[in-house]
Amino acid sequence: MAKETLVVIPAYNEEMNIETVIVNLRNAGIEEYADVLVINDGSADNTEEVVKKTGTKVLSQVYNMGYGAALQTAYKYAQEREYKYIIQIDADGQHDVKNVDVIYEKMKASEQTDRPLDIIIGSRYLEGAKSFPMSGIRLFAVKMFRKIIKIVTKQTVTDPTSGLQGLSRRAFCYYAGYQKFDIRYPDINMLIQMMLLGYQVEETPAIMYERTMGEAMHSGIIKPMKYMCVMMLSTLIAILRHKRIKG
Repeated sequence: MAKETLVVIPAYNEEMNIETVIVNLRNAGIEEYADVLVINDGSADNTEEVVKKTGTKVLSQVYNMGYGAALQTAYKYAQEREYKYIIQIDADGQHDVKNVDVIYEKMKASEQTDRPLDIIIGSRYLEGAKSFPMSGIRLFAVKMFRKIIKIVTKQTVTDPTSGLQGLSRRAFCYYAGYQKFDIRYPDINMLIQMMLLGYQVEETPAIMYERTMGEAMHSGIIKPMKYMCVMMLSTLIAILRHKRIKG
């Protein structure tokens, strides 16, 4: 019987972590109800070979196109193959695979309500969550992004930069469309866009660990500062685009 859920793992130079993530998913029984897809974003290391060795499906970009481009490749893949849900987790092992079950059950349960959920965000800040201390600059960015979301949408998102998300078919098919998804830095700009469009967004407590091997996407000082500036600009563009379409 065809599976309705696709677990997506975007990966860039994660040869040291990706096998552990896949094995943990397998040992947790996730493959009983979900297919697993790794999007290798033009890695310069042996990420692709490591994934193939596990027998897991991998799609490789011809060159490093960015985190968002890797995700959109997965959205198009899921759209064409008629999956009902996508659950995306990071390739660095920071997201406990138990989160996948939690998000899946929450997505399924919401289908029985009057307002099915479109996006479920795994939050490290809700009661019941478990996580690790963040750097001062990352925490500052999170607090700033929370305020922006609250001002623009009147809704509260405690963990707006979380890469742990579940998406309904309605949501990921929209993201798969031309120029409807930021292929470089898809974070609060995309959340604001979807909230303004009326998509249902909710959070759930998540379990996250600190990366132990490899380099984080926003490591150091310069990268987080650049990221914040890009987010501010792309969020403004998303708001203006919505106002133009609405008007």
